[in-house]
Amino acid sequence: MAEFKTDIQIAQEAEMKVINTIADKAGIPDKYVENYGKYKAKVDYRYLQNELKDEKDANLILVTAINPTPAGEGKTTTTIGLGDALNRLGKKTMIALREPSLGPVFGVKGGAAGGGYAQVVPMEDINLHFTGDFHAIGAANNLLAAMLDNHIHQGNALDIDTKRVVWRRVVDMNDRQLRNIVDGLGGHGDGVTRQDGFDITVASEIMAIFCLSSDIIDLKNRLSKIIVAYNRKNEPVTCGQLNAQGAMAALLKDALKPNLVQTLEGTPTFVHGGPFANIAHGCNSVIATKMASKIADYVVTEAGFGADLGAEKFLDIKCRLAGLKPKAVVIVATVRALKYNGGVAKADLNNENLEALEKGLPNLLKHVENVTKVFGLPAVVAINAFPTDTAAELALVEKKCNELGVNVALSEVWAKGGEGGEKLATEVLKLVENSTADGYSCAYDLDLPIKEKIETICKRIYGADGVDFTPNASKIIADFEKLGFGSMPICMAKNQYSLTDDQTKLGRPTGFRITIRDLTVSAGAGFIVALTGTIMKMPGLPKVPAAEKIDVDVDGKISGLF
Repeated sequence: MAEFKTDIQIAQEAEMKVINTIADKAGIPDKYVENYGKYKAKVDYRYLQNELKDEKDANLILVTAINPTPAGEGKTTTTIGLGDALNRLGKKTMIALREPSLGPVFGVKGGAAGGGYAQVVPMEDINLHFTGDFHAIGAANNLLAAMLDNHIHQGNALDIDTKRVVWRRVVDMNDRQLRNIVDGLGGHGDGVTRQDGFDITVASEIMAIFCLSSDIIDLKNRLSKIIVAYNRKNEPVTCGQLNAQGAMAALLKDALKPNLVQTLEGTPTFVHGGPFANIAHGCNSVIATKMASKIADYVVTEAGFGADLGAEKFLDIKCRLAGLKPKAVVIVATVRALKYNGGVAKADLNNENLEALEKGLPNLLKHVENVTKVFGLPAVVAINAFPTDTAAELALVEKKCNELGVNVALSEVWAKGGEGGEKLATEVLKLVENSTADGYSCAYDLDLPIKEKIETICKRIYGADGVDFTPNASKIIADFEKLGFGSMPICMAKNQYSLTDDQTKLGRPTGFRITIRDLTVSAGAGFIVALTGTIMKMPGLPKVPAAEKIDVDVDGKISGLF
């Protein structure tokens, strides 16, 4: 029996090429490459503006998935393996991914660099600090918070209502202790005492702005629109009124440059930006996606969590705001995860169970219907292979997908890298060759009232019977429409585990309603966030955090990361 190797062992044994070789392979001129050590670099965003703007756009391929389960789906692994496979088939391909947040890395989810023989490297660097982008975003966020509270302390010329300060500080860690705090304690010189709290960095509006900005000027304009508080006349107070946007942009100017790394097989990969998909819009930066699309002929990118969150926001927010048009969608699932959706306990997932599989399959089929019928895009289902999958189980998945007019391809990229993704890549190429993206449309029109947009998402994408708005949510919506924010897209903040706002309801539930309890406006990013259920912007650590298993030896070699 072959020796089992962990993801980190595989990554540490890899013979990486120096990053300039990868840049050369992609055709990126050396003058735009800024090295961060031997194996990672930033690419100046001015390369996109100066030399690429007239280049033809690549075929953009989105990888999404079913609702995540403890059984695992392997969306990032599939994305990386597909990119490698397309290169093996002679297609000039780049990959565009999100950066991992330290919170999940030390918590329960783990990192976001793929797995097995479909990884981006150096995986330790990518998962731990990387090039410092998230620290820059956190610093810019907290600079704005400091300037806001200083303004109040120094006389409050903008007449800010201290009970209506909406801008919170951030830290890139799962720390429930900071969700609700009281600050400004002490003497007169220690600020104004008020109730406050922290969000995780990836939930900051600055992360969303960072990922949606087209250049440094657009970044500054968006930053200036951030609403930080309301005055006593119920008027919004913005970052621009505090004159903070210039200093914030100065902190972000290097972070705005996409990070270039490589897969284990040497495929050039941008890893840049990382908003969560359950509380933010869940996509890597527009700059990285557009730059890759001008460099390569095929670009493989992903959107966070299941298609009800990541793909919906990619298609309704990112593509709409950035003018992107995907040519094909890959929906990742595993037989194990589908059986889990069908009620099988995690410990029993290795046993064949066609009854449970058939019961869990509707979760996958709903996501397929959303992609093909709501958004009008061609799709293929990628079954991330496990040794315990049986022929009968795989045949059942294929049969049900074929009934919806969608093919299924077995993906073995975890065990075989790009070679294990060639069947999937071949199916994707068929879709791309027959796709014009003319059928692509968003799930809702922007000119609909806010409530109708939310109801459309909940009914069309989740399958809800309707939406209930709390009195507080209804009041906020009325205020937002009076302030002129009614035409913005909606970013749903919902748990990732279920199509409903109750994470215990697996599969494809029916007869449910969604409750909207609160809303916030991200005026700089350009969307409204609707909060459902118990979703929060600061996660907590589990009883046994992943951090307990992570260590480093005398030579600086990290262990336990995966």
